[in-house]
Amino acid sequence: MNSRYALFILVSMFAAACGSSSSPSTTAPTTTGTPVSIVSGSSTLTTTAYAPNPVTVAVGGTVTWTNNDSVTHTSVANNGAWNSGTIAPGGSFSMTFPSAGSFPYHCSIHPGMVATVTVQ
Repeated sequence: MNSRYALFILVSMFAAACGSSSSPSTTAPTTTGTPVSIVSGSSTLTTTAYAPNPVTVAVGGTVTWTNNDSVTHTSVANNGAWNSGTIAPGGSFSMTFPSAGSFPYHCSIHPGMVATVTVQ
């Protein structure tokens, strides 16, 4: 892992910890950012649990996940770059992507739920 990437991860984690609510599950749905739906019945789905999948945003863009299911889910980067915490039904979580890349993620509660954010 190069030092620039490691620094990015550390800064992102610190910024997320300092600037976010300690309870993402209570965040009201928002229309800012590129929307991704956690679809109804997603705990039994795989690559169609998050829609759209993949989602593509520009560098500096924000993705907002909204839980449209009846059970709690998460959005967790496979590389540890973000962790939404629990997103209750009707709740949302947003993440801004400062650099280009492909970022696979999953639900930590239902690991079969997988998707990718592509940042260009």
